[in-house]
Amino acid sequence: MASKIIEDGQIEALRSKLQPPKMYRVLLLNDDFTPMDFVITVLQRFFSLDTEQATRIMLKVHNEGRAACGVFSRDVAATKVEQVSAFARQHQHPLACLMEEN
Repeated sequence: MASKIIEDGQIEALRSKLQPPKMYRVLLLNDDFTPMDFVITVLQRFFSLDTEQATRIMLKVHNEGRAACGVFSRDVAATKVEQVSAFARQHQHPLACLMEEN
């Protein structure tokens, strides 16, 4: 916290108005090649979802073309996108993962 001295010697605290950090939604995109079981595995492994939640999101990706996996700060969202993308490449799947501002 910053402070300044006023003429009579009193100290006045200057409060900077902090804004909460911008949050980002991590999305999975549908494709015709990635198996549904693999998507469920990704959701459980990287987003800590149980089988029911992961299945629900996987079906939303399948039926609607995309679905949100969670909302995170910028650094966490970017890390999750990179982890999912690397894991998909490692297993030779074209699963796309991206982040967008919430």
